[in-house]
Amino acid sequence: MLVNTSSLYSAFKAKDARFDGRFFVGISSTGIYCRPICKARQPKKENCTFFRTAAEAEQAGYRPCLLCRPELAPGTSIADATANLVHRAARMLEESCGSGQNIEEIAARLGCTDRHLRRVFTAEYNVSPVKYLQTCRLLLAKNLLTDTDLSVLNVAMATGFGSLRRFNDLFKKYYGLVPTVLRKKWADTKNHSGDITLALGYRPPYDWGKVLGFLAGRAITGTEVIKNNEYLRTVYLQSADGKALSGWVRVGHKPAKNVLSVTVSESLLPVLPQVLARIRHLFDLYCDPDAVYETLQVMNELQAGLCVLGTRVPGCFNAFEMSVRAVLGQQITVKAASTLAARIVQAYGVPVQTGIEGLTHIFPTPEIILDMGAAITDKLGVLGVTSARSQTIYQLAQALAAGEIDFGLCHSPEEEMKKLLAIRGIGGWTAQYMAMRAMEWPDAFLETDAGVKKALPGYTAKELLALAEAWRPWRSYATVNLWNSL
Repeated sequence: MLVNTSSLYSAFKAKDARFDGRFFVGISSTGIYCRPICKARQPKKENCTFFRTAAEAEQAGYRPCLLCRPELAPGTSIADATANLVHRAARMLEESCGSGQNIEEIAARLGCTDRHLRRVFTAEYNVSPVKYLQTCRLLLAKNLLTDTDLSVLNVAMATGFGSLRRFNDLFKKYYGLVPTVLRKKWADTKNHSGDITLALGYRPPYDWGKVLGFLAGRAITGTEVIKNNEYLRTVYLQSADGKALSGWVRVGHKPAKNVLSVTVSESLLPVLPQVLARIRHLFDLYCDPDAVYETLQVMNELQAGLCVLGTRVPGCFNAFEMSVRAVLGQQITVKAASTLAARIVQAYGVPVQTGIEGLTHIFPTPEIILDMGAAITDKLGVLGVTSARSQTIYQLAQALAAGEIDFGLCHSPEEEMKKLLAIRGIGGWTAQYMAMRAMEWPDAFLETDAGVKKALPGYTAKELLALAEAWRPWRSYATVNLWNSL
């Protein structure tokens, strides 16, 4: 429970979107909890209790508001996670809420014991990791019941409850409703296409045009399409039981509601939490733009408008795909790298039926690359890839397939970058770029990048690195601001 009630109530009263997801408000007169942007009638201050997370509010006995929908609130910034593994653990719990991954496995990925994780998690959030995971599942289920036509059974399975009875019991216990009642309440507002369409919130402002433009310039023909101001791509993931699943996603922007609209093919329902987590990562939805701007606004002393409030760092959906493209892009143009990547997709990608023009293949997996063996230089060579880069791609595939490099929410991006640098053909620029886009590392800086040098002419790489010290811990955002200024 948060105790600075005066300032929090002021933010709640102002409906300030900057605080959305940073705290939740329990209202004793109604028994519900709200986002700070809720437009329902303003409750009295003495009836309000403030919580850091939705899980803490639910453990205190409050039900989620049906108007502001706490399940749509943006999550915690990754920058906090660099100093506190609790936030990384929370993100992993959100991603794994449908997969059955346990606390011990998450702790191992974070480089600590499960006992330590439970202790610090409870100290930070006032709820145990298990209770937090339960809330993640309940809120995702509420979102699916509200916005889709999925059966209650499918909702229960997709959100990791394991059985319909357990789902019904917990939903009624914490939300005071049986799932079918909530389903009927929102029956007229649902998407009836058969696919799954959900909303993912962000903290405004959000420069959708810049993010989409960045992705469009690097889109790989066959796996990605940008059209009608939307982003579409093919997807390949494995379910908790090891089943290979493929499909597609479409992402659009609804600025009036401060959300991205995400449509997922029904074939990906068993891995829906993973898909949504990757979309949040790709579009940097956890970012706190005001916190970033507070540090980086000094860039505008170098050049007016160099740092723009709301700038995001585009992440990636498929870390191997992005990493291969980064290797291909060494010392050639962005367009040329996209051409080479498209040739690899056409030759060695996995064909997939999506019914969407332009989405025809899954990018080759590390296993497909490894199957080429010693012949990789010949097989990729005929596509225009040099033998040196072919070998780098092969070694990268080896490292990922063996689990030697963690491109997820790893506990030490610096250590993972050292492992990348040990691969012949990966230098400082490539390692920093991969960390920035795959590991969500907010403090990467590419001082040798041609775009960075062009945006700040007259500086040597060493001078740029010294200049960027003032931009920590947001140097990834500084880099993107420099690119956007060109």
